Amino acid sequence: MCHYCGCRDIPLIKEFIAEHERVTDAAGDALRALEAGDPQRARALVEAMAGELTAHWRGEEEGLFRVMREDPEYAPYIAALETEHRELDALLPALDLTEPDGVRAFTEAVRELHRHIAKEEDGLFPASLTALSGDEWDASMAAWRAAHPR
Repeated sequence: MCHYCGCRDIPLIKEFIAEHERVTDAAGDALRALEAGDPQRARALVEAMAGELTAHWRGEEEGLFRVMREDPEYAPYIAALETEHRELDALLPALDLTEPDGVRAFTEAVRELHRHIAKEEDGLFPASLTALSGDEWDASMAAWRAAHPR
C-alpha cells in the first residue's frame, strides 16, 4: 500500500488494513503448515481466515463499498471486488488440504487474495479520501462496527 496519500490515517481504513494483515498472516501460516505436512493445522488457520473475512467483507460491503458504489465511476470496480469475496468465501470451506489439488487451489487463492488486497489498498482506499463525505464516512464506520460487535 502507498504511504503518501494519508488514507492509512483514517480509522476505518486502519481497521481494514489490520484485518488484511491478520488474514494474510493466517494464510502464510497455513501455507507453512502445509509445507511442514500438517494439514490439520492448515485447516484450522483457513477456518480462522474465513471467520475474519466474513466480518471484514460485511463491514466493507455494507459500509465503504455501499456508499462508493453509488458513484458510477466506482460501481464496476466494487462489483468485481465483491465477486472476488464470493469466490473466496465459497472456496475456503470446500478445500481438501490433504489432497494436492486442494493445496494448489489454496496456494493460488492466497496469491489472488494478495492481488485483491492490493486493489483495495492501492486503489479503492486512496480514492475514498476524495470520494466520501463526512456523513458517508460515518455510515461506513457504523457498518464496520455492526459487522464487528465486540
